[in-house]
Amino acid sequence: MIRTVAALVLDDVATFELGIACEVFGIDRTEDGVPPFDFRICGPEAGVPLRLSVGSSVVPERGLDGLHGADLVIVVPSWRGSGEELTDLDPEILHALRAAHADGAIMLSLCSGAFILAAAGLLDGRPCTTHWRHAATLREMYPVAKVDEDVLFVDDGSVVTSAGTAAGIDAALHLVRREIGSDVANAIARRMVVPPQRDGGQRQFIERPVPTCSDDVFAEVLDWMVEHLDEQQPVARLAELAGMSPRTFARRFSAETGTTPVQWLVQQRIFAARTLLESTSLDVDHVAHRCGFSSATLLRHHFRRLVGVTPGEYRRTFATV
Repeated sequence: MIRTVAALVLDDVATFELGIACEVFGIDRTEDGVPPFDFRICGPEAGVPLRLSVGSSVVPERGLDGLHGADLVIVVPSWRGSGEELTDLDPEILHALRAAHADGAIMLSLCSGAFILAAAGLLDGRPCTTHWRHAATLREMYPVAKVDEDVLFVDDGSVVTSAGTAAGIDAALHLVRREIGSDVANAIARRMVVPPQRDGGQRQFIERPVPTCSDDVFAEVLDWMVEHLDEQQPVARLAELAGMSPRTFARRFSAETGTTPVQWLVQQRIFAARTLLESTSLDVDHVAHRCGFSSATLLRHHFRRLVGVTPGEYRRTFATV
């Protein structure tokens, strides 16, 4: 049962993520059947102002002692907390996090707050996530952490990590549902006017630009592939464009892009489909054919596999027309 919640904030604290912690756990919603939380905003030192990412400041009422006895510790990201700057973190902060976890607190990181948990050693050997833009850096800095950038949040029992921005809402409501119950989670979601539940395994919506190639010949072939997505592109035809045998082309393609020609082409077609779903009112059949899929069924299959939702669900979320 979550009764006491401590939100840890550092300098350059991310305003939206701090707002998530306050909205879910810091507002009295007892009239809606939500149990009261002892909500604490904690910083390195009580009463010492910390910069917000938008240029204002927040004054934590509690210092690191506020983490002691908390049932849930929320690590709110800092805009300087997603890279080498973390090597300058005060060891007392890391010690306080480790101590709170050892005392039984659930740890929840929002967005790049995962770097702070990782610096404390709390992601060692654990599955976790962060914003997709920072995933490679997290993986490089903390290779023992099992980083999955394709999901909204990861629940690993006593440690929960979320992806970027709004995924923190999903992770927080998931924890409420897990620890207190669906009725309470739904009541909070209704007041926040957000969906009461999104599966943590749903994909982050990651843009996948055309990769840079060191070989000019392959760069030209990749450009041609993107410009002719609606055409059939057998490997033999692509190899001919590159002036290679199909076998040599396939091997060199994998070395340049890290994947096969077929897989790369499917990824680019799905990227194009996302753009059409966002910016046009074309039905799914027309989107499929414009992007080189033989049928809407095939588009739906690959879209769900790579994006994590159906084309229709994606359009309802991101359409601009």
